[in-house]
Amino acid sequence: MRLRDFLFTLLLPAGFLGGGSWAQRPEITTRVANAEDCPVDLFFVLDTSESVALRVKPFGDLVAQVKDFTNRFIDKLTNRYYRCDRNLVWNAGALHYSDEVVLIKSLTSMPSGRNELKNRVSDVNYIGKGTYTDCAIKRGIEELLISGSHHKENKYLIVVTDGHPLEGYKEPCGGLDDAANEAKHLGIKVFSVAISPNHLDQRLNIIATDHAYRRNFTATSLKPTRELDVEETINTIIDMIKVNTEQSCCSFECQPPRGPPGPSGDPGNEGERGKPGLPGQKGEAGEPGRPGDMGPVGYQGMKGDKGSRGEKGSRGAKGAKGEKGRRGIDGIDGMKGEAGYPGLPGCKGSPGFDGAQGPPGPKGDPGAYGPKGGKGEPGDDGKPGRQGIPGSPGEKGAPGNQGEPGPAGEMGDEGALGPDGPAGERGSNGERGPPGSPGDRGPRGEPGEPGPPGDQGREGPLGPPGDQGEAGPPGPKGYRGDDGPRGNEGPKGLPGAPGLPGDPGLMGERGEDGPPGNGTIGFTGAPGRPGDRGDPGINGTKGYVGPKGDEGEPGDPGNDNPTPGPRGIKGAKGHRGPEGRPGPPGPVGPPGPDECEILDIIMKMCSCCECTCGPVDLLFVLDSSESIGLQNFQIAKDFIIKVIDRLSKDERVKFEAGESRVGVVQYSHDNTQELVAMGDANIDNIGALKQAVKNLKWIAGGTYTGEALQFTKDNLLRRFTSDKRVAIVITDGRSDTLRDPTPLNSLCDVTPVVSLGIGDIFRNPPNPDHLNDIACLSRPTRPGLSIQRDNYAELLDDTFLQNITSYVCQEKKCPDYTCPITFNGLADITLLVDSSTSVGSKNFETTKKFVKRLAERFLEAGKPADDSVRISVVQYSGRSQQKVEAQFQYNYTVIAKAIDNMEFINDATDVNAALRYITGLYQRSSRAGAKKRVLVFSDGNSQGITAKAIERAVQEAQQAGIEIYVLAVGSQANEPNIRVLVTGKSADYDVVYGERHLFRVPDYTSLLRGVFYQTVSRKIAVD
Repeated sequence: MRLRDFLFTLLLPAGFLGGGSWAQRPEITTRVANAEDCPVDLFFVLDTSESVALRVKPFGDLVAQVKDFTNRFIDKLTNRYYRCDRNLVWNAGALHYSDEVVLIKSLTSMPSGRNELKNRVSDVNYIGKGTYTDCAIKRGIEELLISGSHHKENKYLIVVTDGHPLEGYKEPCGGLDDAANEAKHLGIKVFSVAISPNHLDQRLNIIATDHAYRRNFTATSLKPTRELDVEETINTIIDMIKVNTEQSCCSFECQPPRGPPGPSGDPGNEGERGKPGLPGQKGEAGEPGRPGDMGPVGYQGMKGDKGSRGEKGSRGAKGAKGEKGRRGIDGIDGMKGEAGYPGLPGCKGSPGFDGAQGPPGPKGDPGAYGPKGGKGEPGDDGKPGRQGIPGSPGEKGAPGNQGEPGPAGEMGDEGALGPDGPAGERGSNGERGPPGSPGDRGPRGEPGEPGPPGDQGREGPLGPPGDQGEAGPPGPKGYRGDDGPRGNEGPKGLPGAPGLPGDPGLMGERGEDGPPGNGTIGFTGAPGRPGDRGDPGINGTKGYVGPKGDEGEPGDPGNDNPTPGPRGIKGAKGHRGPEGRPGPPGPVGPPGPDECEILDIIMKMCSCCECTCGPVDLLFVLDSSESIGLQNFQIAKDFIIKVIDRLSKDERVKFEAGESRVGVVQYSHDNTQELVAMGDANIDNIGALKQAVKNLKWIAGGTYTGEALQFTKDNLLRRFTSDKRVAIVITDGRSDTLRDPTPLNSLCDVTPVVSLGIGDIFRNPPNPDHLNDIACLSRPTRPGLSIQRDNYAELLDDTFLQNITSYVCQEKKCPDYTCPITFNGLADITLLVDSSTSVGSKNFETTKKFVKRLAERFLEAGKPADDSVRISVVQYSGRSQQKVEAQFQYNYTVIAKAIDNMEFINDATDVNAALRYITGLYQRSSRAGAKKRVLVFSDGNSQGITAKAIERAVQEAQQAGIEIYVLAVGSQANEPNIRVLVTGKSADYDVVYGERHLFRVPDYTSLLRGVFYQTVSRKIAVD
């Protein structure tokens, strides 16, 4: 109101001086109409970071939805007329951001600037790096304050973001809380609109002014109802702004238009100080002023572009006084120096906030009435005014004479809209309408907070007593129970025997003196009893030494001592005696170790005889983009350290100068690569490297994998010159190939590559095409390995780590220790594998690997012809559970496939039935003249089988010409049954025969260690 009155006051002289009416000055009319407008400043803050741009395929789809949301919103920014005779008008602008803020368009009035703003929004290309939401909000606040209208309460920010990332990086502009609080302090309302799916509601709630400015607003969606959801968001926000604006712009009482201006009144009292005006145009540079007072602390601004190299600065200010030095030698007086340059003026402080509105001044005295003006010329027809206050009814006039009806006139033109009639009475409620069609089912709400616990239920009625059960067995003696309550007092007993006299009581206190006696002096009393013995006195001092006594008489002789005295010293060695006659020959000893057993002993004793991995250079390329997430980034670093530890411990890889080396490159978007490697200035051992890996900070930007691989090739491979190297790339498998044209196969020509693709924080699977390109699977030479996992926690699985280290060390250097075997004739060999429950599925898989080694060694041995040696593989368990996996084959490929397809039976153990089955198999399928040999895997334990029964089964096999060998695993073997299995005799065990036909190992893993399989195969092959 004050602004409108002020404008009228300024325009009055112009009206009188011009001598014309208001209608003759259209430019003034326009200015007045603009003063009646109620402007709203609306600024869009759009997130185009990596977590938005690369979340769904095709890349940039969510950004396109955000731009569509913004343009649809701009289309709905239309003017509105309020009942208080003011018009709602819009000023809109926009920016988009990632790790930098890009201004799309400053605030511009609608609708004149609508098309230009929409075109600029449509031309936005996503940045696709980190997310600095706090910087973007503060830049939006700055645009609203600098370019906005004077209505402080009509400023709004619409922040469209997904809220990522939640934690793990330093927000460069003070943090999200600081930016939101600054907006609230300045009276700027902030709407937070989600980029769905997988947005972070807790971060969006921080951004919004309050819960009413967050609700369930969304700008994007992958649901079929996206169009409806976006439309509802836009309409709801605009309706809220219109309601708020009407309250702020129409807070005064509406008044009818003013009449013609009266004469000037007396000058009123000095009015209150007005608000600061809008910033004017930039003036010419003035003279340097004096240094101003220190302004208030401003918020941290955005990082600016790198400036050009400036000119050499002037001499700096004088430094602070240093500590007093030693007294120097008097020097020669120097010449007086030139005066220094004056210091630069201080920076101008930021403008302060508007002060609180002061109290209204006193109302001025009414001015005198001016002279009545002359009648003016009729003006143009004005717009119909509002309905005035109804006047009092006039007197009823006399009825006039009825005139003659005139001729019917022509149909007139449609008249202008008449003035609004008086408000009618409130109509009665209409009839209830038919029920509307049921709406679509809304999205599932968030689970509510748990309700308070209900009241405790009342105790139910006592149930009828049950039937008495049978008496149970007597239980164990219970613990002593607690003391029961005190019983009632019993009847009084008979008087007891008189007790012993008690101890004398304590002496009572002295009584009061009695009255003086008046008797005569009595006789002398009897002497009293002696008093108690007094306390012992203090010991006296030590007396002097007495004189020496006389010499005593000699004592009686003592008794004889029956115990002998100590042994004397050993005498000198005697002369050598004559040689005795030779003794009888001893028994024949067991045979000595053969060539394979000697080789096994050598390998156990010699540490250098084991297979070695290395030297090998490891190159880790670690994705540190925003879509990885802080927790997953920490897991990836732990994975790198665990791989290094495994190779050091299990594979004995030496990470030191001249041996194996490790380098790690972490990356995000362009030019963010960070390299730590052995050989750096501060990394001289593997421990320092692991600490450097732990100290790597999450970058949280875009994903330029191709550029990172090229960086690794240029900067790390030239330092690692070993012929054997492996690169391991850890990524979410979604490189921004639109921004990063560098090919993903940069390392294919120089090293094998393992690409580990893991699902990101949005649970999106990795892109298999990118992983295959990184691992060079499309190239015939040096193909790598591509692995996909659902989440980063699987990287620390023990089996997965073992697979990675096995791949790194797949080309081990092993000493060539073999003991050859040869067959001179035909041989049919059967490997009888125990598949019972006592073995276990894991040990059964180990047994399969051992059986494959034996089969390969038998079939590759020297022999007269290819089919001279045939192998059968049979597994057994219960009585009728024998299964032939391969029957007398000499093709190793067929046998190996059959062994791989063996399935664990997991049932009882019946070795007798297995031996009888093998005997029948040889009788049906063995060749004449071929040696028949069976290797039985058994620990001697068999359900319900006696040693006599085993003896009969073994003897039946021996009678069929079958030679049995036994392999016993573990320390729980049944020794009597084992001996019977080997020799076929329950008594008179032949040690020499048993040493050649019995093999023992402490556990199943020992089957695959050293050259044990060579020892077994050699003894079976020897004639």
